[in-house]
Amino acid sequence: MAKSKNDTKKNNFFEKFANAATKFTGSSAAFISATAIVVIWALSGPIFNYSETWQLVINTGTTIITFLMVFLIQKAQNKDGKAIQLKLNELIAAQQGASNRMVDIEDLSEKELDQLHKFYVTIATLAKKEADIHCSHSIDVAKELNELKLKSNKHFKHHDNESARSKS
Repeated sequence: MAKSKNDTKKNNFFEKFANAATKFTGSSAAFISATAIVVIWALSGPIFNYSETWQLVINTGTTIITFLMVFLIQKAQNKDGKAIQLKLNELIAAQQGASNRMVDIEDLSEKELDQLHKFYVTIATLAKKEADIHCSHSIDVAKELNELKLKSNKHFKHHDNESARSKS
């Protein structure tokens, strides 16, 4: 499904607006403006006898701005997160010894991520024991070492064969 020029213009407008609004709201000028509004509102309290309407003005204004900012901040975080993931994926893909299986792991389930975390905790523990600080550990190296152990240890082979038989 191709996007029309009108849809693209709307997306570009929203993208530009969101980027500009995010940039402005994170600036010193925005903070000073917000502070000035609150100070003016507070100073105007005696003029309006601290009425319910006077209180409602600040409550309604801040609620609306907060509601809109939640979505704006989430959009900015989504964009930043995606950019960071792409940069990390590029680094992984470009690194000779890195496991390409780590590309796009953000799509894994929480359980799968926990399992990978445990693996890397183990690798960190092993790395602390290494005399050579340049020694590298990766998922692929760990898999190769595990396969070598399976080939050289008859107990592991036997257990592996029993598992294969019980599955069939």
